[in-house]
Amino acid sequence: MAYLQSLFHQSPEIALFLSLAVGYWVGKFQFGKFQLGGVAGSLLVAVVLSQIGITIDNGIKTVLFALFIYAVGYESGPQFFRSLGMKSIREIIMAAVLAISGLLTVVILAKMFGLDKGLAAGIGAGGLTQSAIIGTAGSAIAKLGLSAEETQRLQGNVAVGYAVTYIFGSFGAILVCVNLLPWFMGRGIRDDAIKAEAELLAGAQVFGPGEAAALPQLVGRLYRIGPAAGRTVGDIEEKTPGLTVERVKRDNTIIGLDSGLKLEADDIVLVVGQRPAVVAAATALGSELQSSEGMDVVVATRDIVISNPKMAGHTVAEIREATDRDLRHGVYVIKLTRSGTPVPLAPNTMVNAGDVVTVYGTSDDLQRVAKSVGNVIIPSDKTDFVFHGFGLVVGLLIGLIVLRIGSIPLTLGSGGGALLAGLAFGWYRSRNMTIGNMPLGASTLLRDLGLAGFVAIVGLQSGQQAVSTIAQQGISIFLIGVAVTIIPLVITMLVRRYILRYDNVAVFAGALSGSRSANPAFGEVLDKAGNSIPTVPFAITYALANVFLTLLGPLIVAFV
Repeated sequence: MAYLQSLFHQSPEIALFLSLAVGYWVGKFQFGKFQLGGVAGSLLVAVVLSQIGITIDNGIKTVLFALFIYAVGYESGPQFFRSLGMKSIREIIMAAVLAISGLLTVVILAKMFGLDKGLAAGIGAGGLTQSAIIGTAGSAIAKLGLSAEETQRLQGNVAVGYAVTYIFGSFGAILVCVNLLPWFMGRGIRDDAIKAEAELLAGAQVFGPGEAAALPQLVGRLYRIGPAAGRTVGDIEEKTPGLTVERVKRDNTIIGLDSGLKLEADDIVLVVGQRPAVVAAATALGSELQSSEGMDVVVATRDIVISNPKMAGHTVAEIREATDRDLRHGVYVIKLTRSGTPVPLAPNTMVNAGDVVTVYGTSDDLQRVAKSVGNVIIPSDKTDFVFHGFGLVVGLLIGLIVLRIGSIPLTLGSGGGALLAGLAFGWYRSRNMTIGNMPLGASTLLRDLGLAGFVAIVGLQSGQQAVSTIAQQGISIFLIGVAVTIIPLVITMLVRRYILRYDNVAVFAGALSGSRSANPAFGEVLDKAGNSIPTVPFAITYALANVFLTLLGPLIVAFV
């Protein structure tokens, strides 16, 4: 034990990464339908390791959490701003219900068990995992006009109550949002997240890493010309919309290609296009070949940001009518996205500046089209650190702003500021796709490492004090904290299900974790969902919860 204590004293980061490694391993075990998960597992392991006595810098916790919450905001910024308005009224009500039920639970239990104002406020701060309550409650206690000794005692009890209840405050929110809620709704988070994503994608199919369609939409085929002998390339393409002749070989020599080229018997042609058109043209062209030397071409897909004023503000049909046939030759539009969301490619769909069109074709064809459409988004595995570094700076500066309602200080803090900046910079990136690149793998690492590291540090810092306080003062404070954690979540869950009529479990879980500003629970919800669907409701309720729950400090002091 002395050796471990010396080791962790010299290098506390070993304890941090040990908590993550063992915690994620423990979190993989499944007991029936219950699974702890990596975040909760890291928290428990960190509490165990904290009994050795570990000191770890608080700034690391702040940095990790800022990285986590910024990445979350960046990924969901476009969806968040589209979701604002009257559609958000249910999230506002939900955050208010949790704050009010949390206040009532603390006050009623404090009166039942004879708790003083300090302990009650500390239990509220820990059970609801809102550290700002410590500050607002402490300031309120200082204004009660009590003796210096009594004021100091009550303010000390705020810290005691917080230390004892904070660990379960984090863990209990995970249990409710990730395990109890899906059981209550009778459906899984992952299933509903997939369903909501499918609705959001407007029928577009999204493939995961290493996945591809067994029947791709666009295909290439080789044919030896038979029945089509005597026809021109232009005639074939005009009579078969959705098909392009890309290469012709005659007498073992690849010849120049233009719309007036007349095909001869035994010519070998490469056609590329939409599957139905290519299949339908087979009998009219000739026999299909498996291969022919020199007849393969490289095709690719490119995302192009629309900036040409001749296209922006016009419908798909109008653009097609006004576009020269030679410009369209060999280029196929796969999809159109706006602020990260697919837009149906119907003839009457309006195309806006900043929309991203995904096109398919040969390199030469794509370059020709890009010059007339807008800027090509170059695929890259590099992160734009200038853009995102500035984003984090802006967020952390916003977190320093303090507004006061009377004597009550209100602030978003570093986490709230980073979330707001992430949302704004993510939205801006969706409108200006040539800057601010962050590969999916990079943002996933920021989210996972940021949240799990933050939670592990909380356990390492608070675990020893929480366990020793329980041993000294009995388990009653801990059990009251359990009630303060669970009861408001359950009340809010019932209100949301039966009054606000929320049905999608993934959206429900995101909003519920946000209304409690329960970041560890949200991390687990996000992991279960496998996509960003829970993020938008979380972002709305989280911002509100930071304000509503902070106000509870002086209210608890006033009513207990």
